[in-house]
Amino acid sequence: MKSHIEKFQVRNRHRKLYALLKENWGRLALAMLGMLLMAGSKGAIPLMVRPVLDYIFVNRDEKMLTLLPIAVVTLFLIQGIGRFMQEYFMSFVGQKIIKDLRDSLYHHIMELPISFFHAEKTGSLMSRITFDVNIIKTMVSSAVTAALRDFFTVIVLIGVIFYLDWKLASGAILILPFAYYPVVWFGKKVRSASTGIQEAMGDLSSFLHETFAGNKIVKAFGMEKAEKERFYNKTQSVFKLELRQALARSMSSPVMEFLAGVGIAFVIWYGGYKVIHDASYTPGTFFGFMTAVLLLYDPVKKVANLNNALQEGMAAVDRIFDIIERNPDIVDPENPVAISKKPHTLAFEHVGFKYGSTMVLQDINLEVKPGEVVALVGMSGGGKTTLVNLLPRFYDVVEGAIKIDGVDIRDVAIARLRQEIAVVTQEPILFNNSVRNNIAYGQIDATEKQIEEAAKAAYAWDFIQGFDKGLETSIGELGGRLSGGEKQRMCIARAILKDAPILILDEATSSLDTEAERVVQKALENLMQGRTCFVIAHRLSTIMHADRIAVIVGGKVVEEGAHADLLAKQGEYFKLYSMQFREDKAPEGGE
Repeated sequence: MKSHIEKFQVRNRHRKLYALLKENWGRLALAMLGMLLMAGSKGAIPLMVRPVLDYIFVNRDEKMLTLLPIAVVTLFLIQGIGRFMQEYFMSFVGQKIIKDLRDSLYHHIMELPISFFHAEKTGSLMSRITFDVNIIKTMVSSAVTAALRDFFTVIVLIGVIFYLDWKLASGAILILPFAYYPVVWFGKKVRSASTGIQEAMGDLSSFLHETFAGNKIVKAFGMEKAEKERFYNKTQSVFKLELRQALARSMSSPVMEFLAGVGIAFVIWYGGYKVIHDASYTPGTFFGFMTAVLLLYDPVKKVANLNNALQEGMAAVDRIFDIIERNPDIVDPENPVAISKKPHTLAFEHVGFKYGSTMVLQDINLEVKPGEVVALVGMSGGGKTTLVNLLPRFYDVVEGAIKIDGVDIRDVAIARLRQEIAVVTQEPILFNNSVRNNIAYGQIDATEKQIEEAAKAAYAWDFIQGFDKGLETSIGELGGRLSGGEKQRMCIARAILKDAPILILDEATSSLDTEAERVVQKALENLMQGRTCFVIAHRLSTIMHADRIAVIVGGKVVEEGAHADLLAKQGEYFKLYSMQFREDKAPEGGE
């Protein structure tokens, strides 16, 4: 049994869908007009059966033989016009709703914090935007259209059969209430299976994304067979769910067929009885009524399949609105404080942070002056990256505060805060676009000269000129056409062009070889000039000249000072330095 909260959510989602339909009310009205024309013309068919039989075939009226064909042609012309209006305008409405849903879903996903992307699978999110939204498109443009069209047709035809014989009509439609329960029951089964299919397809999309992106590792470790097995298992799961859905869909139609047969059998028995025993009840009247009933039961039988399609669509709606209704943890303040673009003083005051229930940062106190270079060192998992991720509010502190020029960063508009920060990470993130657009990412109004200067400062201009199309060269997915050092220099050029006063370097050279690191280090020196810098480095040799080094162990700053001073203390920094020095010297000692 659904809780009150679940029922409220369902009603709220229905209202949002209705709101999307309401935005397109003009075209929806034209589509419904087309449906009325179709329903009216279909309802006129049984009314024409009686004069065809009684006046032409029984009474041999030649005048009616001339008029009725003209009426038939006119009737089918009206039906054709109605069908065009219904199909075109409902397709427009359906496609517009899907576009709005896709836009809304993507917009909301991009507003959610980094923690959301860590918790969700990329393929599952992609599946919601593509696969799930397409199911809703089918529901809106096909199922809803057919439901409205058949609703009008049923209303018109019920009116016709009551007009022809209200007693016989009452008996014929008595069967309809019995169809309600199987339709609803099978609909629930279809919705349940459809939800499972959509989740399984999301999981399959995630699997494909991972194995295609990591294909080099799959081949290097000879895991093709294992990955094929995993894929077969996932498609088998989808197959079983599809069968469950097909079983529920297939069962609903025979039930409706049987109930329709019961109703039609009653019409034949009772109507035939009246034709035999009541002279005033003509064959034309009976066959007109029979035609109307046959036309009536057709849309009624379709209700089961339409309900199945609607339930599949509503399952997709649930998955989409699960994302759209998710409130971001990190939001803008109601009255943001303005900050100017200049070198900033940054202060971490008793900062604490946790993932779930685990505290990963505790009582961090650190003040960084304008233009100062602060290096963060320590063993992996100590909390260095987490600490710098708090600065652009990728996450929010759970204890204490981070202040920029004395202002809590939570009181500054998120977009404005991030304008002041540039980030270069260990893994270079580039997009399948041109060199120009990757360097100017976030600075789309940058001039050719500015882009060139940024590329030169990042020591990237020489290899860019070596490309056939220069700045217009496409670098491939994730920069696949570039070497590791070239990718990193592109990222540095992007950061230089942004010209932000605060710079975060998160192990920006750790994945490079010695030669590439030397060039990238020169580019980083150009980038760091005049900026407040946070440098996370694995190789201590790259941060020896930092203004200050903070040693983080177990989520706490345990030491702080210049390189020479920390070595003299012979504490945690000394241990790290000695360990790395021994590792660097090990090959020489072994010779």
